[in-house]
Amino acid sequence: MKKWICSCLSILMIVMLAACGGKEADSSGQSGEKGLKEVSVMLDWYPNAVHSFLYVAEEKGYFKEEGIKVDIQFPANPTDPMNLAAAGKITLGFYYQPDVVMARANEEVPVKAVGAIVRSPLNRVIFPEDSTVKTPKDLEGKTVGYPGIPLNESLLKTMVSSDGGDYKKVNVVDVGFELGASVVSKQTDAVIGAFINHEVPVLKHQGHETRNLNPTDYGVPSYYELVAVTGDQTLEKEKEAIQSFWKAAAKGYEFMAEHPDEALQILMDNQDEANFPLDQEVEKESMEILLPKMHSDEGFGTQSKDSWEETGKWLKDSGLIKEVPAAEDLFINLK
Repeated sequence: MKKWICSCLSILMIVMLAACGGKEADSSGQSGEKGLKEVSVMLDWYPNAVHSFLYVAEEKGYFKEEGIKVDIQFPANPTDPMNLAAAGKITLGFYYQPDVVMARANEEVPVKAVGAIVRSPLNRVIFPEDSTVKTPKDLEGKTVGYPGIPLNESLLKTMVSSDGGDYKKVNVVDVGFELGASVVSKQTDAVIGAFINHEVPVLKHQGHETRNLNPTDYGVPSYYELVAVTGDQTLEKEKEAIQSFWKAAAKGYEFMAEHPDEALQILMDNQDEANFPLDQEVEKESMEILLPKMHSDEGFGTQSKDSWEETGKWLKDSGLIKEVPAAEDLFINLK
């Protein structure tokens, strides 16, 4: 998955969004069709396997059962899910736990997470199967591509250092989002910022076998890859509707886990074929990778204080934030 992350969000942009006129967002909570409460949800990217639970919930009528009508939207810009949620222009946005912490810590962006969708990192250091790389220390003297996002540099530095290597000996280059291509073309020896549920199966489908290193095996906390965020004011005004959304979303996930083939077909039927066509084999493998990472014994979406505090501490130790925000400012469990 091409993970859109900006390490720095603009408060000015959020204020401008909040002040601009025009059509009010669905987060206004106005009743929609047949008295259903409207909830707008902006994905982190175009529809893919991780979003299947939403389309299942819509297809099976779970949202309607909970008294809500859900409008699923796609972002026009990388930070839209965060910015528009903060500005109250959407009810919920899908974003990334480390970025929520950084946004709150560095710019006091008024959002908090209401549910964890993917409970551990999907980001990996990926390299060809025949590479001599065995552990992060082996990246010394090699070229590693990344998508120009500081978080990925910090991940790589932690991994190499934790493995006893010297990060200064790694040649890190910005390859944008051409991560898979840079590995295949041997422009780089490895990349970080590629996702185990997207780039890995895509490359495999194209005939390129790879291996990868998991950041959590080398000093990086097991942060939530994907969370749902809402604006502080929206949460105050629309908490009941958001709770209803999450109940239906949990039903969608449970169906997805029990009937993955049917859930996959529902996703394929709802893909944005014009902009982001899906390959069914790739998405099937992606779903197999995602399902255990989305599961929680405490219930779909449940978050832990420890995860937020550990992630915050690592971000501070990495120099990405100066102070760790209070956990209660970062997340809430709605149950």
